[in-house]
Amino acid sequence: MKIIFKLPLAAMSLLAVVSCKEVKKEANDAADEMEEAVEEVKQEVMAQSIKFMMEPKSDSDVKGEVTFTEENGTVKMMANLSGLTEGEHAIHIHQTADCSSADGKSTGGHWNPTNEPHGKWGAEEGYHKGDIGNFVADAAGNAVKEFETDQWCIGCEDENKNIVGKAVIVHQGIDDFTSQPSGAAGARVSCTGIIQ
Repeated sequence: MKIIFKLPLAAMSLLAVVSCKEVKKEANDAADEMEEAVEEVKQEVMAQSIKFMMEPKSDSDVKGEVTFTEENGTVKMMANLSGLTEGEHAIHIHQTADCSSADGKSTGGHWNPTNEPHGKWGAEEGYHKGDIGNFVADAAGNAVKEFETDQWCIGCEDENKNIVGKAVIVHQGIDDFTSQPSGAAGARVSCTGIIQ
């Protein structure tokens, strides 16, 4: 009789151990899935994007849109433009989100919160936080300019990085990266204010 009772008891013990391991594995798998889901939500919260339409200035036909996306401490700018003359043009961030004047000069000078000389982005001699650089328009007058940096933010409290309240300006000519204070890039042919 004792043997009959011991075998079912041993089998039940073994079944309980196996069941506990399976339950623990399922709990761990569920915890891993939950952690991945939380991480995805965090990344979505950390990524923000703002888009603005560029408007013609200085009797030009230059228009388009510019998008800024911030994710994990880096801001990416994507500008899609049309109505340009074929060739190189400069694009900068200017200090004031005010495109009200016909010539775009209501935006003020380049955004330069650290009081550096004008120059090419990353130059040892210095550069403005708004010194994005040049891009090339094709024969049809279309262009795309992409730019990415960890020296900007969208709406953060660091005024040396925050692009909100500034403007994007496209110029008729090229930035020579040396002329002060703005690279001698010529007329302002398109403008948008970065307002969140």
